Amino acid sequence: MSEEETTPQTEEDDSEHRRVRRANLEALRDAGMDPYGERFDRSATVAEIQQRYADLEPDQHGGVARLAGRIASQRGQGKVMFWDLVDVTGKLQLYFKIDLLADSYELLRKVDLGDVLGVEGSIFRTRRGELSLQVTSWRVLSKALRPPPDKWKGLRNVELKYRQRYADLLHNAEVRQTFIQRSRILSAIRRYLDGLGFYEVETPTMTSLAGGAAARPFITHHNALDLQLYLRIATELYLKRCIVGGLEKVYEIGRIFRNEGISTRHNPEFTMLELYQAYTDYHGMMEITEGIIDCACREVLGTHQVEFADRSISLLPPFRRATMDELLREHAGAGVHELRDEKRRRELAEKFEVHLPVKTSPGHAMDKIFEATVQEHLIQPTFVLDYPVELSPLAKRQTEDSGLTYRFELFCCGSEIANAFSELNDPDDQRVRFEEQQALKDVDEEAHPLDEDFLTALEYGMPPTGGLGIGIDRMIMLLTGKPSIRDVILFPLLRPRQEG
Repeated sequence: MSEEETTPQTEEDDSEHRRVRRANLEALRDAGMDPYGERFDRSATVAEIQQRYADLEPDQHGGVARLAGRIASQRGQGKVMFWDLVDVTGKLQLYFKIDLLADSYELLRKVDLGDVLGVEGSIFRTRRGELSLQVTSWRVLSKALRPPPDKWKGLRNVELKYRQRYADLLHNAEVRQTFIQRSRILSAIRRYLDGLGFYEVETPTMTSLAGGAAARPFITHHNALDLQLYLRIATELYLKRCIVGGLEKVYEIGRIFRNEGISTRHNPEFTMLELYQAYTDYHGMMEITEGIIDCACREVLGTHQVEFADRSISLLPPFRRATMDELLREHAGAGVHELRDEKRRRELAEKFEVHLPVKTSPGHAMDKIFEATVQEHLIQPTFVLDYPVELSPLAKRQTEDSGLTYRFELFCCGSEIANAFSELNDPDDQRVRFEEQQALKDVDEEAHPLDEDFLTALEYGMPPTGGLGIGIDRMIMLLTGKPSIRDVILFPLLRPRQEG
């Protein structure tokens, strides 16, 4: 059976191929082979075999091996067949010869592309130099009743890529590699933070208040308690409670839920790293941010140079540092203090076609003007420092300018990657900030709620603390060069499929 013969081009073809596969399934059963076999102990992976026998000469035989994987191609019809077996580490040619397999050779014709096989035989290199396994025994471990995705249509079909990620993973080794890298990056982050003495903790996913960020929450209901709950929009306030309780270095890598739109940079469910360290500030968080990215580059990528959106990005620390004021002056023509004047804000908003609602606070107006004028220029990694207090209800005020906070955001390729504060630990100031946020509820549905229990925690005394949040998905987009957040989330949120 050739590879071309098993690639459906239309729905009718697909239905016929599935009918043939079911017939082959029954033929295997009739021959006494369970098409959904039991455990198969491999002696090695494909990559291990390739490494172990890299120096094998043509026509030379090596040792015996037991491999398992999926059939990716089938060639040959007579007394010899050459197939390709693929596992998560790579591809190896299988060599089937009728003299070595006797009756089971004919049964091979009931094996289709995509079937999972366990095989045993001897390793050798063909005269043409192809490392291969000369099969002496085989069995089906799982029969595929659907053919694999079309080699070319599958790559172009975005619907298939995201809605049927399993099919995308089966077909595309690059996609598999992206998610392997994601796993390794997360492991590297954990090793780095554990090495700094941090403790990984877990905080509630459902909360009675949606705090720690400016975002619209998802709402759910607990039937037994008759209680309205929110899926968390951040882990910040609970992690700070840990700092109050004496756990001086804590972090959590967890899912966050925000009831917002979907774009190439936004998915309503995403992964966030948040960490908090007592007795440091946002400068300490800059060092940790650089350390995390440096660690991922060294341990997983093996380089600090990445390609993203046709640009070459250097992730070698230290990163550029610039204040929000400096960047606004450079790109918008007016700094933070000048933009506290409403007339000047309105002039710039009109100039740069930025819509400002009537009751927009000075800080939120600056943020919108910043997005329109500065953000697109932040291509190489840049720490943007010292945000207005209106944008940072949980950050410590600056001693020299009470209208600003000790806060930074890390931008790269025009997108925010990380956000950090010198954390506000004055319970009285925090209460005032929460109350100011409540006054904005009529014009800002994302205004921060007043969290009395968190205020109570602060009254027990929270040491000076640095806090950091990194959007894991966006960071992995950058590190792997993927243009859409859907390319780095295994199962992104999609609309339900409409029949017809």
